[in-house]
Amino acid sequence: MNASTQTENLPRTTSTFIPMVIIGTLFFVFGFVTWLNGSLIPFLKIVCDLNEFQAMLVTFAFYIAYTFMALPASFVLRKIGFKTGMVVGLGVMALGALLFIPAAKSSTYFLFLTALFVLGAGLTLLQTASNPYIVCIGPRESAAMRISIMGLINKSAGVLVPLLFTAWILTGMDQFTNEALSVLDATARAERLSELSSRLVTPYVIMAVVLIALMAFVHFSPLAELNLSDDEDQSIDKKSGILQFPQLILGTIALFLYVGVEVIAGDTIGLYGRHLGVEHFGSLTSYTMGFMVLGYVVGVTCIPKYLSQSNALVLSAVSGFIFVAGVIFSSPADSNISQMLLGWIGIPAIPNSVLFLALLGFANALVWPAIWPLALQGLGKYTSTGSALLIMAIAGGALLPLVYGQIAHSTGNSQTAYWVMLPCYAFILFYAVKGHKIKSWK
Repeated sequence: MNASTQTENLPRTTSTFIPMVIIGTLFFVFGFVTWLNGSLIPFLKIVCDLNEFQAMLVTFAFYIAYTFMALPASFVLRKIGFKTGMVVGLGVMALGALLFIPAAKSSTYFLFLTALFVLGAGLTLLQTASNPYIVCIGPRESAAMRISIMGLINKSAGVLVPLLFTAWILTGMDQFTNEALSVLDATARAERLSELSSRLVTPYVIMAVVLIALMAFVHFSPLAELNLSDDEDQSIDKKSGILQFPQLILGTIALFLYVGVEVIAGDTIGLYGRHLGVEHFGSLTSYTMGFMVLGYVVGVTCIPKYLSQSNALVLSAVSGFIFVAGVIFSSPADSNISQMLLGWIGIPAIPNSVLFLALLGFANALVWPAIWPLALQGLGKYTSTGSALLIMAIAGGALLPLVYGQIAHSTGNSQTAYWVMLPCYAFILFYAVKGHKIKSWK
């Protein structure tokens, strides 16, 4: 007997506080592990002597795991249940963190990519279980609000991790500049880069220990199982399977494009800032995450009382267009806008084009929370498979940054290459206005 036949319903009238606390803890882990990549990319670019396209393979290795592992994750969840699936996902992530030890010791880029893939595989299982859990433990019309709370926790970790990475790993980086390394002979250069690479060992050992502790925490927690069969739209065709749901398929495409632009905004800002000579380039991801946190605050306070989930998606797409235009056309030298917005609270100024790239965090914040409940509406027993398709869409974070990286590398213009995000926001706008309302292909 599989897990889905053994589960109990989570009563809509019971408090969601305990499940929210437990899942919120996991979302903090998602953010910490995921947004570490933004600081890791310029770090590995130095350690492994990479060009911009090669450096973006960090995001490819991490996010492509979602494509390969999402459907197997759905199968695993049907067999062992959502709660046990979360425990197993944390274990796989711990293994990925431990793989960073030989990668850092040898400074081997392939091992780094392998470790990132394993981390991504564990996160795939964890996210396939936790996202529908948050959608289904309360009313659907407020699901985006609950996911916004999770996003607030997730992106708070995204703000914290670049600052910790910079303080712990990126100290004394003046000895690793191109000028400083160019005067060394091959042996001395290799030794210095090996010393830099070895700085990763202790942080990832600590990460593995924390993940193992979280396995025990979730295993012994009072987190109940989900029974999704009662949520099913009785009019659906059992023979057609998951592909009969246009709102899901179109939502998957929208989510693919969204994750692509989110990763471009969060993970390339450090590279772009370093290209412009921003001294604190390693912590620039914190700017993007900070604006995402503000966006999630809007979601928590305004959805559904003042803002519907579909209107939140419209707002996100339109603001995305505006901020991408700002990235492309604003000055990469002047910092007057960031001085005006951030200087009064003591945050270091950044060039205007970098600021608009960071502001995309605000535009992107409500896309994920809005798409999930709109796409999963009425799927019933297909929810775990639908969740897997949506998780597979995270592959957008693997592919679209590579497209950006290739354009930036081939044209030699990192700033104008950000135009690749414009058609992505166009489709998100279509889904917000019309796509989520389509319930039949006929």
